[in-house]
Amino acid sequence: MPREGARFAGSRVLVTGGAHGIGRACARWLAGEGARVAVADLDLAAATEVVTALDSTESGGEHRGDQPAEHLAVELDVTDDDSVRAAVAAAADHLGGLDVLVNVAGGDVEHPDFEHTGDDVWAWTLELNLMSVVRCTRAAMPHLRRSTLSPAVVSVTSVNALAALGSEPYSTAKLGIVALTRNLGAELGPAGIRVNAVAPGTVRTRVWDSQEGGAERMLPLYPLGRVGEPDDIAAAVAFLASREAGWITGHTLPVDGGLLTGHRHL
Repeated sequence: MPREGARFAGSRVLVTGGAHGIGRACARWLAGEGARVAVADLDLAAATEVVTALDSTESGGEHRGDQPAEHLAVELDVTDDDSVRAAVAAAADHLGGLDVLVNVAGGDVEHPDFEHTGDDVWAWTLELNLMSVVRCTRAAMPHLRRSTLSPAVVSVTSVNALAALGSEPYSTAKLGIVALTRNLGAELGPAGIRVNAVAPGTVRTRVWDSQEGGAERMLPLYPLGRVGEPDDIAAAVAFLASREAGWITGHTLPVDGGLLTGHRHL
């Protein structure tokens, strides 16, 4: 059930990359505050599991098949414009419109040093991390323009965009989101649409499972003494999407456990 005093009661939200990790936490957090959520992901089976859990929670643990689902799972390939447009249209149709877009989908791939990284890696990384936000935001714009519930876009970038932390293709793509956020914040402000971003530090998600030492090996970089959890990022996303952030736009908020403050230790 939505939390008492839910900030997103009546809001219709689309979360890309919503089946796992940060995206899943955002979907659960926003639904917990009253939003109806479309969970969009290339992994449709996992997105469906998220939605089933959300619907079950709101019905007291027992979702009846003859009742329309409050939330929606939709397949989405953020590197394909046709898939993006179809997913956004399906979300808006099911929810009756869109008030908030949360761009989470993205990722990195192992590659050699800068000198030996080819154009194919650069192109793929830019497509997945930057152009995905362009496509999803562009497709959502007509629906957001019709919203009367403080429409907002919140994108997940990375502290890699704000400091020299390696992985040049990924860092460059994530910095592109910062520039896009700043420009769209200025362009769409007169229409009442706010555009912001969150820049996470190390967050304990499945991408660390196969790496030696896991996320914990990054602990020395964090003045607050721990790595992040998906809910740390979801909480910041929810704030920037809410009316409480009604006078904030074009901003990128680091949620990094003090990493950037303590960057001298890197």
